[in-house]
Amino acid sequence: MKPRVSKDKRPVNLDIGSMQLPVTAYVSISHRLSGVFLFLASGLMVWALDLSLSSPEGFDRMAAMLTAPVSKVIVWAVATALSYHALSGVKHIIMDFGIGESMQGGVVGARLVIGLAVAAALAWGVVLW
Repeated sequence: MKPRVSKDKRPVNLDIGSMQLPVTAYVSISHRLSGVFLFLASGLMVWALDLSLSSPEGFDRMAAMLTAPVSKVIVWAVATALSYHALSGVKHIIMDFGIGESMQGGVVGARLVIGLAVAAALAWGVVLW
């Protein structure tokens, strides 16, 4: 019995690091990652809300915790992820209406999301510090 040989002579590249992805792919992947981050951070946010609403002392404890630099970084990361995730979600909704469905429109939309997300991250930094 002869071994089966593939007639497909295309090169196989399994090195993901050498692949050139379009900007739309990076925006899509980071949209998913920001959603996972927000899901994981929601437990922390619910805990903080519970502590702040438990009593006046709990509110004072949470207010004191939120003045620490580490807490500000965490709040900034959550706010930035929420802003990015919302902007990317709005881009998807706009595309669902048939606007920007072409490759060129997708690239413009992805670059717009990145630019607005960077501006939002800077704005959150200014607000928090």
